[in-house]
Amino acid sequence: MNRKLYYDVIIVGAGPAGIGLGALFKQMGLKNFLILERDAVGSSFRRWPEETRLLTPSFPGHGFGLLDLNAIVPSTSPGYTFQTEHLNGEEYADYLEAVAQHFELPIKFGVDVTGVNKLEDGFSIETHNGDYKAKFVVWACGEFQYPHNNGFPGGKLCLHTSSVASWGDIEDDEVIVIGGYESAIDAAINLIHYGKKVTVLSKGTVWEDDNPDPSIALSPFTFDRLNEVIDDEALTLKGNCTVNRVEQTEEGYLISLESGEVIFSSSRPILATGFRSSLSLIIEHFYYDENNMIELTEADESTVSEGLFLIGPQVRHKDVIFCFIYKFRQRFAVVAREIGKQLGMELNEKVFEEYRRSNMLLDDLSCCDNSCQC
Repeated sequence: MNRKLYYDVIIVGAGPAGIGLGALFKQMGLKNFLILERDAVGSSFRRWPEETRLLTPSFPGHGFGLLDLNAIVPSTSPGYTFQTEHLNGEEYADYLEAVAQHFELPIKFGVDVTGVNKLEDGFSIETHNGDYKAKFVVWACGEFQYPHNNGFPGGKLCLHTSSVASWGDIEDDEVIVIGGYESAIDAAINLIHYGKKVTVLSKGTVWEDDNPDPSIALSPFTFDRLNEVIDDEALTLKGNCTVNRVEQTEEGYLISLESGEVIFSSSRPILATGFRSSLSLIIEHFYYDENNMIELTEADESTVSEGLFLIGPQVRHKDVIFCFIYKFRQRFAVVAREIGKQLGMELNEKVFEEYRRSNMLLDDLSCCDNSCQC
């Protein structure tokens, strides 16, 4: 094995999780690590529809101990940098690139990771460009590049939201959107603004859900936008509609519901059913409990393959879901500190104190409570 390909830590993915952890490694003084990225820094954000914005607002409050919700490093603010509250994908990717450049992160681009193998002294990371070896691996891949389009027969006949460059490109006057959460409502709102007639078919009625956790219910940002068009006759929200099948005919598409109802669409249905987990590439390294949830240690390490860590939106501990940036960034320091200890590093506690002051070090999950008094 070429020593140039042997590292203390390899991070897979250069999105907000990978770049955020890499920046912390640099502040810790860790030198022998590498970030592997198939495309470019924040590439998934650059594939967002042109109209889509971050749900969480950005505001430069770090001077008063309130870090910008979308920052991945203390004392930074995407909102300040771009002078906007809800960044689009291009802007947020530019922010991530700026962080990567500032910390001079070691990133290897054009590397497509295909698998991870456990060795006696670490891991072998399989790629199309040869294998890399590391003592620790941190899986920081996102989900956007893995669209969930096989939830029912005919799902691949639909146009997944991740394939839309701009909602203005949709030429049909009437559109059916399958799905009910953020991406579905975002699609519907934008299509309404473009003068389309839109019907949303949703398993539930998320627009009526008052759960305070935005990982489960719609965000306030989406509710605000939805309320602007909710009375528009061009918008129809159909809840409790489970789609069983989509079939293509010469005239269009037939959408069969669990209730037995069949809905005809002359245009290609929009599929807004989210994404699959990137963990499908390394599923053998994780234990799934009876609820099909990944079991992790308190430091987000695999309970199957010691030395393999998970960061990003796929992290979950019981009822605590870390799918937003402001949530999963709080686990960077937990993972970094554990890896530093196992490497025998002399940890600079001042770095971790700054992360804790910035609410970026959450090591007590019992304090996570989304209940609201009013």
